[in-house]
Amino acid sequence: MSDSILETVDLTREFGGFVAVDGVALTVRAGTIHALIGPNGAGKTTCFNLLTAFLPPTRGTIRFKGRNITGMRPAHVARLGLVRSFQISAVFPHLTALENVRLALQRARGASFDFWRSEKVLQVYEDRARELLFDVGLTGEADTVVTQLPYGQKRALEIATTLALDPEVMLLDEPTAGMGHGDVERIVELIRRVRGGRTILMVEHNLSVVEGLCDIITVLTRGRVLAEGDYASVSRNPDVIAAYLGTPHA
Repeated sequence: MSDSILETVDLTREFGGFVAVDGVALTVRAGTIHALIGPNGAGKTTCFNLLTAFLPPTRGTIRFKGRNITGMRPAHVARLGLVRSFQISAVFPHLTALENVRLALQRARGASFDFWRSEKVLQVYEDRARELLFDVGLTGEADTVVTQLPYGQKRALEIATTLALDPEVMLLDEPTAGMGHGDVERIVELIRRVRGGRTILMVEHNLSVVEGLCDIITVLTRGRVLAEGDYASVSRNPDVIAAYLGTPHA
């Protein structure tokens, strides 16, 4: 089995008297697609926010490639290679698809957003941006303003901007949320295509997507780990069935 690339020990986040994430021990192994699933309010997105330093933990430890990253700033975590997308698309709506990816590339390489720089200097970003648009199936939309893209293509563009940061671990927050069947299939194929040697941790409500894509599934409920394993074992777990259906498994 491959080695751990991302792990947590006793990861906890409290909001006043409410414990949103409660002592989570998570191990994500390199090269896998790992899903976090659970009912609404289970703590999945809060876990993502903790892993990527958008929230500080109340207690616990986060390690990435063996390094303690607890308390680091989000930008530092991203530069280390742990990069997330968001449940709501986070691209710039009034720029073109190409401009969005080029901006992500400039930021990843430490450059400022200098639109006034010479075309020769910017060309290195444009060539790579076009490659990334090709990778996510948006070659024909390079010059399309984001507001004119359908929802599924906006999510594909967000994956392209995430790839621009050259992540070792991609965290995808509900990549198929709000999509019709056709768009879901396209995003699933896209994730398969871009995984390469990367590790992917994803929050996903669509269990058919989880079944078809993911090697390991961690089930959260009320902020705690309820079960973990492959889809076959998790889907038969009586506690998991009860958590989703609200009734004990007969």
